[in-house]
Amino acid sequence: MKLRFGAVAAPLFVELGIGIAVGMLGTRFAAHISDAAGGAFALTNHLFGLLFMVFRLVGAGIGVVVSQNLGAKQFAEADRVARAALAAGTWMGGSMAVVALLFATPLLQLLNAPPDVLALAVPLLQALSLALLLDAWNACMASVMRAHLRTRETLWVMLVMHAVHVSLAWPLMHGAPWLKFISDWPGMGLPGFAVALVISRLVGLMLHWLLWQRRLNLAPSWSDFWRVRWTQMKHILHIGLPGAAENLSWELAFMVSVAAVGVMGTHALATQAYVLQFNMWILISGAAIGMAVETVVGHLVGARHLRDAHVLVKRAQTIGFAVTTVVAVMMAWQGSSLLGWFTSDPLILEEGRRLFWWSILLETGRTFNLIVISALRATGDSRYPFYAGAGSMAVVLAGGSWLLGVHWGWGLTGVWIAYAADEWIRGLMMWHRWVSRGWIPHARATHARMRHQALN
Repeated sequence: MKLRFGAVAAPLFVELGIGIAVGMLGTRFAAHISDAAGGAFALTNHLFGLLFMVFRLVGAGIGVVVSQNLGAKQFAEADRVARAALAAGTWMGGSMAVVALLFATPLLQLLNAPPDVLALAVPLLQALSLALLLDAWNACMASVMRAHLRTRETLWVMLVMHAVHVSLAWPLMHGAPWLKFISDWPGMGLPGFAVALVISRLVGLMLHWLLWQRRLNLAPSWSDFWRVRWTQMKHILHIGLPGAAENLSWELAFMVSVAAVGVMGTHALATQAYVLQFNMWILISGAAIGMAVETVVGHLVGARHLRDAHVLVKRAQTIGFAVTTVVAVMMAWQGSSLLGWFTSDPLILEEGRRLFWWSILLETGRTFNLIVISALRATGDSRYPFYAGAGSMAVVLAGGSWLLGVHWGWGLTGVWIAYAADEWIRGLMMWHRWVSRGWIPHARATHARMRHQALN
């Protein structure tokens, strides 16, 4: 299983790294317009992520349920779950696309976006609305591919998709003076990034469709994209609802903290945006390991190899913590130089350098937390992370950001301290749950349900 785990984790690491690199390029493309555009880009991405959380009602459960069925050798049921996921993506992704299109202005105003940032963020969010639906479909299909351990094929889809996005984003945003027939066109600004994103997601959807047919022997019909299969959906929602509630709680708490940063002004928003872009590089090792743990533990639970699952998670936690610590220290050491890639503003450079050092504490806690939550969800113990962590997210993350950052006047440093405290509090609670084996009754219940399902 060791080789199997590494084979799953390595492509995920590359895939996440490429995704983060494209996000950083987008921030750089936006910052090339102005620091206000950089802040608008970051704020819109945060809101886009919050809207996409609605899809997590099912997204968090798709890969787990498919993995469990594959581990139990129930291949026909795994295919039915995959088809059910497509319709869920249509209804949830489509509804959020409508919300983004019609309510962009009031949603951004809730985040205390400064006037100069708001004017740029509204058209960007509206242009991104269609991408919510396309991302929901792509996420469904990619989750099923990963559950089948087809992580290399998923990686190639992401490579092509991001290559299309990057190659189109700059000319659509800033114009293309090297092309004579459009040399006078100034570009679309920030909405050009969204147009490039939509085109790339259409390409990704077509590639996923082909891979489902050729690698999984799954040929989706048009009805699969709209007909809800409630028998399979209830198992997906059993995992997905608590996972979505936990993710949504974090996103809402984070949005409250972003609103606190918005009170500090455009410089603070831009600084936060730039530092968080680099923090994603610190996180990718833990995120890749967490995704691989979720997939492999799901297979192990389906096969009832619970001892192997326990050993795997402890080993994955050690590796993730060590790698994250090393990368975070290296990033902090080069903080000022890295930020210079985005801006030359001395205030942003100084504040950002300070935040990089606090990010060592933040990102090690985040990795610690993320890996165990992924493992708990894969065993069927999906409610505990939400019940145990909701209070910390509301009080420590959201409340702490306003208390330390705004009320006590610590600025972005106070916000970062609140972030780190929340991650470590939740991470230690999740780790206690795992080492005390509180998840085992849930894993046994999952296996019993699947055995009953096979008999019927």
